[in-house]
Amino acid sequence: MSTSTDFLGRGPSGLKVNFIGLTSFVLLLVVSLPLFWSGFVSLARAWSTPEYSHGPLIPLISLYLFLRELRDKPAATPGEAVNRWPGVLVIGLGLLIALAGNLSRIPDIITYGFIIWTGGVVLTVFGWKQGIRHQLPVFHLIFMLPLPQFMYWHMTIFLQGISSVVGVWFVQLAGVPVFLEGNIIDLGVYKLQVAEACSGLRYLFPILSFSYLFAILYRGPFWHKIVLLVMAAPLAVFMNSVRIGIIGIMVNSYGIQHAEGFMHFFEGWVIFGSCIAILFLTAIALQRLTPNPLPLSEAIDLDFNGLGGISARITQISNSTQMMVATGITVVFSALLLALNPGAGAPVERDPFAIFPRTIEDWRGVQVPLDTQVEQVLGADDYINATYQNRVTDTAINFFVAFYNNQTEGSGIHSPEVCLPAGGWEVFSLEPYEVSFPDTEYGTFELNRAVIQKGLVKQLVYYWFEQRGKRLTNDYVAKAYVVYDGLMHGRTEGAMVRFVTPIYGDEDEALADQRLQEFMEEALVKLPRFVPL
Repeated sequence: MSTSTDFLGRGPSGLKVNFIGLTSFVLLLVVSLPLFWSGFVSLARAWSTPEYSHGPLIPLISLYLFLRELRDKPAATPGEAVNRWPGVLVIGLGLLIALAGNLSRIPDIITYGFIIWTGGVVLTVFGWKQGIRHQLPVFHLIFMLPLPQFMYWHMTIFLQGISSVVGVWFVQLAGVPVFLEGNIIDLGVYKLQVAEACSGLRYLFPILSFSYLFAILYRGPFWHKIVLLVMAAPLAVFMNSVRIGIIGIMVNSYGIQHAEGFMHFFEGWVIFGSCIAILFLTAIALQRLTPNPLPLSEAIDLDFNGLGGISARITQISNSTQMMVATGITVVFSALLLALNPGAGAPVERDPFAIFPRTIEDWRGVQVPLDTQVEQVLGADDYINATYQNRVTDTAINFFVAFYNNQTEGSGIHSPEVCLPAGGWEVFSLEPYEVSFPDTEYGTFELNRAVIQKGLVKQLVYYWFEQRGKRLTNDYVAKAYVVYDGLMHGRTEGAMVRFVTPIYGDEDEALADQRLQEFMEEALVKLPRFVPL
């Protein structure tokens, strides 16, 4: 326990600078920088993309919320006992997570550690009793972080599906004949694809952040704040669907140019502004439900008075033992990082798919390049997409592998489980299935077996995630192993392996299974050269 005047408290020295306390605080920030640096670099890259371009505003908004709370809540009484040790423990936890992120070379983990560390610094500077009241601005920093890549794709495909269905419903309300196949809106003359950029994520993250800020600044019952928070996500998705519906109607009436360029950009900003306006209207409606409603200008507290003076009090940080202990712990973690020096990680030695055999027993293969846009979304370092034809039975198998040297920095595997429905395929069955190839290095393992159909075309699909000698059927588990193997072995490469064959006419599925497994047995003998185990 400490009895020194708390940070920003009104001690006997007034606004006199506490050089020892301020120096210890600055020293803590400086020695922490190496542990978080690669996370900051990754954040800067994410903020340069449309989905996360709101990111730089989040720390500024958090600072504003923090200064407001500091101004409006009473400071600690001079001489009052302040328990700072919980903050030191939280700082240690944040540093440990950041160290793990550095060693596994996963910047997302480093940024999570940074937010925990920030909460710990607040608890250490203010003490537990006052610091716990200032965690809402710290929590708001979550909105500046990009989603992990595997979660990003799951959410993107999910939102694309919802936006497509609801958007088509709006088009039908306008009396326009329309057909939806996956994420393709067929207007007859024109076809519109609800692409990744149209999923609504560009609106979802900033609107979630805005609704969080809005709920904090709103003066009203707690349940009003919950309503404003909960409605943000469905509102963003709904309004994005309205945008897609409007584009469909305009394209049908005036031409394809209304789905491209400025009009597409302009319609997006109009929808975003509409979401903000609806939140304000909801706040007004909620006020009308209270016995003594406030005008909107008073219901939303945007007072900036006195924040400058509060900022100046940073010079009064108390010189606590706990602050120096936290600095010492940080120095130890930074030294560990330098000693272990994970580096950038050398790519594993492997052969490129360009030389993968195009003849396998009776099978003759033809490489089929992916569409440029699909290839860009895939983001693989190397891939093979080859269709093999059997010269004896005249049957076909598509063999696809996407390989990633590093699955930790904005690249990662896209699961067929979420991508197939987006392409218009209906998944009839998807379940784990055991196969055995005793004459290969793979032996017996479990994969995903799916039966899919589009129109009259029916196919059998086998796929799994090849992760440094492990064959996994779940992409979330695969990502967890990336973290573990990156931390323990310094390896983060991996691949998604997929085999597809048509189910011909009235052919029994067992024959399709047999065909796939016969081809796989030959292909898997060659695969370790291209996807190291």
